[in-house]
Amino acid sequence: MINHIAFIMDGNRRWATSKGLLKLRGHREGINTVEKVANFCLENGINYLSLYTFSVENLKRSEKEKEYLFNMVVEESNRLLQKFIKNKIKAKFVGDKTLFPAKVLPVFEKVERETADFDKLHVNFLFCYGSRQEIINGVKKIARKVRNGVMSEQQIDDKIFNDHLWSADFPEPDLIVRTGGQMRLSNFLLFQAAYSEFCFLDCMWPDLNNEHLEEIVSNYKKRKRNFGV
Repeated sequence: MINHIAFIMDGNRRWATSKGLLKLRGHREGINTVEKVANFCLENGINYLSLYTFSVENLKRSEKEKEYLFNMVVEESNRLLQKFIKNKIKAKFVGDKTLFPAKVLPVFEKVERETADFDKLHVNFLFCYGSRQEIINGVKKIARKVRNGVMSEQQIDDKIFNDHLWSADFPEPDLIVRTGGQMRLSNFLLFQAAYSEFCFLDCMWPDLNNEHLEEIVSNYKKRKRNFGV
């Protein structure tokens, strides 16, 4: 069974364009899909859900789009918090927190604080996240410890390295799903995805529904994971 499923939520803007709507409208519609996927995980005993919410590369987008996104994040985080509490969902925001916009940081801290004791579902929002940046940050942390004599070079292994990543608190994803028709990871969980299964869907993120999700799980169950053995 799937313990951890991760999503690259691609296609919000293209979805809006296809409907004759402003591109920004697609992001708001995508929030509904986040709730849909979280409910599916709760109903199917999936313990961890990771969502590629906003990448480091997304910071290159226009100021207008970023302002809209960050305002939406604040609004929706406050609303979603009540649902998280009701359903005993623990939420975490994972990424380079030095890049988190000032307006979202206190909201994220509130959500994490008020859901910290829940464990029915762990939802990780990867925000201002980039896997290469995460890996480099982890290397720097370990290098400092080696330099200061806290750790020896011989102690460094997969587990030690993973423990120094932003994502250290959650297990490696069993399955990574990308919507939107693209077939790449786009700097998402590169170290953690070493033995993950992959699923690439043509549908845009706002169009993802329970039928898609049931098919994803059904196909996953047919796969044999050997882990190199």
